[in-house]
Amino acid sequence: MQIKSKLPSVGTTIFTVMSNLSNKHGAINLSQGFPNFDCPEPLKEKVNFYLQQGKNQYAPMPGLPILRERIANKIADQYHYTLNPETEITITAGATQALFTAINAYIHPGDEVILIEPAYDSYSPSVKLAGGIPIPYLLKKPDYRVDWNLLKSLVSAKTKMIIINTPHNPVGKILKANDLIQLQEITQNSEIIVLSDEVYEHLIYDQQEHQSILRYPDLMTHSIAVYSFGKTFHNTGWKIGYAVGPEYLMKEFRKVHQFNVFTVNSFVQYGIADYLQDPSTYLSLPAFYQQKRDFFQSCMEGSRLKPIPCEGTYFQLFDFSTISNESDFEFAQRMTTEFGVAAIPVSVFYSEAIDEQMIRLCFAKTDDTLEKAGDILRKI
Repeated sequence: MQIKSKLPSVGTTIFTVMSNLSNKHGAINLSQGFPNFDCPEPLKEKVNFYLQQGKNQYAPMPGLPILRERIANKIADQYHYTLNPETEITITAGATQALFTAINAYIHPGDEVILIEPAYDSYSPSVKLAGGIPIPYLLKKPDYRVDWNLLKSLVSAKTKMIIINTPHNPVGKILKANDLIQLQEITQNSEIIVLSDEVYEHLIYDQQEHQSILRYPDLMTHSIAVYSFGKTFHNTGWKIGYAVGPEYLMKEFRKVHQFNVFTVNSFVQYGIADYLQDPSTYLSLPAFYQQKRDFFQSCMEGSRLKPIPCEGTYFQLFDFSTISNESDFEFAQRMTTEFGVAAIPVSVFYSEAIDEQMIRLCFAKTDDTLEKAGDILRKI
């Protein structure tokens, strides 16, 4: 039987490729974006408590009311934005599912979606599966800042969505207040939906403030924001996140959500709802991860790999152009097979595989792992 692929150019993801290569060669895996340390013990205890209490059946389709209420309280405290937890928050099976659901809820065949590249790898395939047309806006090293006038030039009568990501994976930059103001000006009085990927909202450094789209009420009239408990609480394998947005958008989001996932595991929702009662569980994260960022940078002092300043996320970009003329994919492969540290080539985050001789390393690792990696990388 001949199958006509909906994603003919898509193969195994680079994250799987590099992790498999890392395992094969016994390398230190700084490629895939997950911590190699456990999530908080009190959170596990709360989740286990509800599991033992028999909370094993379906939660309501939009998520447990108590969890949505706690999220609404968290958002009100952090961003001074008031949400109706009944109609404007939906619990999802991770952020990627939320992004996929949002794109497929609003994008129709022929609609254009502006992506800021390099971009998280699920955006473009999700747009294509919805019949949309990805329109890339290209960031450039070393500053990786958005020129909003250039981005505005990409807007057409067919533009239905702009996807933003702050803090940004893979480049580790954050959007500033002026960025959100300019985005607001571009999209006001239009039919453009803004999809804001904010999964690293608490991983932001140097006393800078996360400019959530939730801080901009005029933007939020036509926006959906996406978050991840997996990124926040070091448990990416739990696959639980949430989406927030105005009722008219969330109504359409839930139509797709109910036939995609329907609902998310109940006992984890109960456990997280309890855990969110203590704001220090997430407000302490900037200091926690900044220590790791700074420690990794100290481990890399003397390396010929040139770091790009990291303002947020748990990723650090390095320029290897003074070391090799290889492509970033070839260099990342050789790092893994010859030197024993796995990295991600940044070209994979561009639709046209733009190669600026950059690699991405993840510093969400224990100090001993980062120290061992630094010892190796300083010798390259």
